[in-house]
Amino acid sequence: MSKQKTRFVCQNCGAISPKWLGKCLDCGAWNSLVEELETKPEKAQTLNIGSETKPLRLKEIVSDHEERYTTKIKELDIVLGGGLVKGSLILVGGDPGIGKSTLLLQVASNIASQKKTVLYVSGEESVKQTKLRAQRLAVDNDDLYIVSENNIDRIKFHVEQLKPEVLIVDSIQTVYNAEISSAPGSVSQVREATNQFMNIAKKFGVCTFLVGHVTKQGAIAGPKVLEHMVDTVLYFEGEGHNLFRILRAVKNRFGSTNEIGVFEMSSHGLLEVENPSKIFLSNTEKTSAGSVIVPALEGTRTVLVEMQCLVSQTTYNLPRRMAIGIDFNKLVLLTAVLEKKIGMSLYSQDIYLNVVGGVSIDEPSADLAIVMAVASSFREIIVPNDMIIFGEVGLTGEIRAVNQVQQRINEAAKMGFKKAIIPHGNLSGLEKPPGFTVVGLKHVDEMLKYFL
Repeated sequence: MSKQKTRFVCQNCGAISPKWLGKCLDCGAWNSLVEELETKPEKAQTLNIGSETKPLRLKEIVSDHEERYTTKIKELDIVLGGGLVKGSLILVGGDPGIGKSTLLLQVASNIASQKKTVLYVSGEESVKQTKLRAQRLAVDNDDLYIVSENNIDRIKFHVEQLKPEVLIVDSIQTVYNAEISSAPGSVSQVREATNQFMNIAKKFGVCTFLVGHVTKQGAIAGPKVLEHMVDTVLYFEGEGHNLFRILRAVKNRFGSTNEIGVFEMSSHGLLEVENPSKIFLSNTEKTSAGSVIVPALEGTRTVLVEMQCLVSQTTYNLPRRMAIGIDFNKLVLLTAVLEKKIGMSLYSQDIYLNVVGGVSIDEPSADLAIVMAVASSFREIIVPNDMIIFGEVGLTGEIRAVNQVQQRINEAAKMGFKKAIIPHGNLSGLEKPPGFTVVGLKHVDEMLKYFL
């Protein structure tokens, strides 16, 4: 079979070159030439106008609910928006060793146990290596098929013959098209393979998982169009030495992108953590200065996490600021509010802030907790361990109202908390749980006076 011709197209200006160049000769951009298949234009045919498509009124279109089936992993179903959608294309990214293959092998086992055919394509391991990992995870199903293959044409043949409900490809960077001369993992190979799998998913109604490697910057390797082509993009986050893993959806055409799933890595695979608050607050029995509990929203659920701050006298001319789990600029901004509006002399203090458990908080409701954590450590104020603090802080020091207050209060009461400091604007219409005390404040100096 003769190979198709390829060409190199500049992604910046669209210039075409017969060979790869480090610099585009037309626009001068570096490393912008990408290999693409050269397609010959089809012969012009007479177009029968009006025979193919027809505009419809919106109310005339019948919208059927998409068919879903569960993975039997509740945390994953929540992130996906209620389960797997037939014919969807899902991209799963994460650092090496984070647990992507382990999770998908568990998903394959759970789907196969529902009498649905699953094809697991391993491009990085042999079938015997995959079998050893399956034995460790206690995976053994009659409807689960394993094949070690990299060629996209052979993978398509197996799909046509087996007709699986779920297809798992581990990983997309190892799949290649023989008609493209570049090596597997290149931009052209990844894009062409993803396009082929997208056609497979839509044509045969196969729910397809693609495992993607990530770069040093944490982004999925390959062209950015890869994330635009798929229906859902999932990121598996966590440190290799940490037991907990967080699954986050950054794109989802069939559900919310704000949901997270929390897993615990064990010797028998990934285990679900149905109550993350209990895990993140496991060591908060003892009270100490600089520790504040904040109820953060992650999608539709409320997660209570501990925020710790350490303020110490600096020995250098320029004090250090370090933040883990929140935006560094947010810490600098709120520190300036404390200095200007409260009069705290923090210009000679090193400030270190950490969100316990490896969770990242980016919502404004954590502002008040950050302010209190810094003030608590600086002035040795002990916040009771049965109190939560949340609210948005403006540049003038005012405390602004936030959303989902009732949900945050209810989750805190369920976890045994008795008190809450919230924005004064959220007091109206709030239903307090029995035995729960709520204090509404308008300015950050009122919060410091409350404790002093």
